[in-house]
Amino acid sequence: MSEKRVSKQRISIYLSFLLRHHPEAAGITLDEHGWANVSELLEGVSKRYPLGMDLLEQIVEEDSKQRYSFNEDRTLIRANQGHSIPVDVELEEVIPPEILFHGTGEKYTESIDKQGLIHKSRLYVHLSGDRETAEKVGMRHGKPVIYVVKSGRMYRDGYRFFRSVNGVWLIDHVPVCYLEKQAENTASQ
Repeated sequence: MSEKRVSKQRISIYLSFLLRHHPEAAGITLDEHGWANVSELLEGVSKRYPLGMDLLEQIVEEDSKQRYSFNEDRTLIRANQGHSIPVDVELEEVIPPEILFHGTGEKYTESIDKQGLIHKSRLYVHLSGDRETAEKVGMRHGKPVIYVVKSGRMYRDGYRFFRSVNGVWLIDHVPVCYLEKQAENTASQ
């Protein structure tokens, strides 16, 4: 069972790599909205990992972050967000709550405190609707630091917010004046 779990995890990481960053690595193409043909994806991934439709459906359905979506008849698949390649995943502009959260590692705070949150290699900055999720994200980068984003004020000032199908809030950038770094002891409460 652990062998299968590791295999699923590796396949999921590879799917993320392909559908967000490098589809050409498996010989597939994405359309302008990030969709890949499932048959082509299965064939491309199978050159590296054994993957059939049943396992692909399991990976999509069991993914705790809901990274992927199928179209209605399951002939197309895409990553919901996190792309470094230009695609339009057809996000609708949404009015955000008054505050959102961004989790990061302590090693990035000096840069964030100077430049704000920038998307770097991705198309958007990713924000969380709750502190706990932001802290989990921050923990992936070392000692977590949480920033409170004054999203309501940003929206009223003309910034556009989007929300992916898996609940991640997306924005082009967050200037420093809309950020409040949480004290270290409150980030872990």
